[in-house]
Amino acid sequence: MGKIIALTNQKGGVGKTTTAVNLAAGLGAAGKNVLLVDIDPQGNTTSGYGINKRSVKASTYQLIIGEKPLQECVIKTMYPGVSVVPSSIDLAGAELELVNLDNRESRLREALLQAKSQYDFILIDCPPSLGLLTLNGLNCADSVLIPIQCEYYALEGLSQLMSSVRSVKRLYNPSIDIEGVLVTMYDSRLNLTTQVVDEVKRFFPRKVYKTVIPRNVRLSEAPGFGKPIRYYDPSSKGAAAYDSLAVEVIQNNSKGDSDG
Repeated sequence: MGKIIALTNQKGGVGKTTTAVNLAAGLGAAGKNVLLVDIDPQGNTTSGYGINKRSVKASTYQLIIGEKPLQECVIKTMYPGVSVVPSSIDLAGAELELVNLDNRESRLREALLQAKSQYDFILIDCPPSLGLLTLNGLNCADSVLIPIQCEYYALEGLSQLMSSVRSVKRLYNPSIDIEGVLVTMYDSRLNLTTQVVDEVKRFFPRKVYKTVIPRNVRLSEAPGFGKPIRYYDPSSKGAAAYDSLAVEVIQNNSKGDSDG
């Protein structure tokens, strides 16, 4: 049975989409079958795989609104093991439409239910906000992966995010847990970096990944070419970091299998 992981942080610019794109590629390259679901209206995860969000025929919008079944929305990418349910322009209006729909907070969960047996990992890239789309992502997820960038105010707003996760756990999804916290935009030359990492570890004891994602020019260039970093520049530090994260995610989840 596959695991659904929501990538979320309502603060923008923390490397959430970069992580969704590149973790999916790393897991796929490691032999896992991955479905990447883009529920962010900006659609950067979609374009990160070279998919033109203006020309997709079926997207997460049709999936959540209930117009199309999952199998009609999935695009198999050219990269090993990775399929994408793309975002589209229509998704920007979905928050307003969802307000009037039945089960508005659990529509994504219903749509993805049958896919859990077909994939090892389903990654959901949530919008940088705590609206109805993110609520749908959290409601269907087994766990939450939180990217945090190394800068002042890194933990600002996190208590609000954790409060939302606790509310979802209490009201809709009692089994949701923290998958892990990922430190991004890491620069070992800066004292601030060490301070932020220490602070994050205090805030999330035992949940912070050993892998850190460095500041890396190649990593920021790759989306412009519609490629994950391991296929854009496999020898870059960014590619090595995301491959390492993929291994860590797989190991953490295989521990759970052997324990249970």
